[in-house]
Amino acid sequence: MGHDTTLVTTSQDARWRHKHLNHEGVHIVEYPAMLAGRARLGWDPWDTFSRLTGVALGELGRPDIVHAFDSRPTVILPALMLAAKSRAPLILDWADWWGRGGTIESRETGRLVRFAARVPETWFEEAFRKRAKRTTVISTALAERARQLGVPEHSITLIPSGCDTARITLLDIAEARQRCGLPQDARIVGYEGTLLRDDASLLVRSFQSLRATDERIQLLLIGTRAAGLSELPGVLRTEFLRGDMLSNYLGACDLFLLPLRDTVANRGRWPSKMNDYLSSGRPTVATPVGDLKRLFSRNEVGLLGWVDDGSFLSACLALLYDPSERARLGRNARTLAETELSWARISETLITVYRDALVDSKSAN
Repeated sequence: MGHDTTLVTTSQDARWRHKHLNHEGVHIVEYPAMLAGRARLGWDPWDTFSRLTGVALGELGRPDIVHAFDSRPTVILPALMLAAKSRAPLILDWADWWGRGGTIESRETGRLVRFAARVPETWFEEAFRKRAKRTTVISTALAERARQLGVPEHSITLIPSGCDTARITLLDIAEARQRCGLPQDARIVGYEGTLLRDDASLLVRSFQSLRATDERIQLLLIGTRAAGLSELPGVLRTEFLRGDMLSNYLGACDLFLLPLRDTVANRGRWPSKMNDYLSSGRPTVATPVGDLKRLFSRNEVGLLGWVDDGSFLSACLALLYDPSERARLGRNARTLAETELSWARISETLITVYRDALVDSKSAN
């Protein structure tokens, strides 16, 4: 859209020096971090210090807008400093419910780690919300939480994740299975990406019920690692996929599964795998948790049901045995991905947020 954009992020492996990159017109600054694993993401003191030093030395220039994605120390502290130095409005994003009963409770980590991280995670998540000119949230639950923290309602904008329809293309199911070496006569249900602990048991139970009904049904785990699933009969697995291979495996599925337990973490997030499901032009069977209920009722991209009462299983079987309905819902899914949830449309919404913040800042000055 012609804007000059700098993305400040953490390097995957650098420990001492930062580096500047350019990718398709986006200026990327990768800062080093000393810690490993999840502690590297948002909490690393060397990363934080390096970014603050970069701001002090003018390495990030004087932007018109500073948009902080979430509010862990490596993000919020240099963002506040850069906004003050540049006299630029701060936009603060909220993309997951991390603390206070959220995602931290659903991770595969020990109780001691969760106990130690709960208080600082919650404090950083909540403490800076009212300092932003505008707030972008990924779910209605986070919008409501922001309001409860005193963030003005007019300053909150819901922006879900977008669909990359250029990367994930529509494919004929027979062609996709041929490319992936998957059986043509199977009924394949797919699940992509991260699987939280609270949701893993739902997926296991759902698939076991499907297999008990029809042994031709197979579960394709696309880049998913979860104990208790790989050992089940009828489960197919891939490694982490990129580019065309991701499209191929998504296109090989008859439908996708998205069973989410009704938890604070799931109500507060937008499951980004849903965007890939939509882009592939296949229907999804999900539980009516968080914003999924509204998404499905407004757009008819799949069916909703609960695992415990059997309605999730019934929805899966209804679609597996009805190819015309699968095709109809799949067309709706792809249309939604190309229109309302396209990155182009979402970018337009974001630009409007930026313009409103700039107008407010000029009025205040």
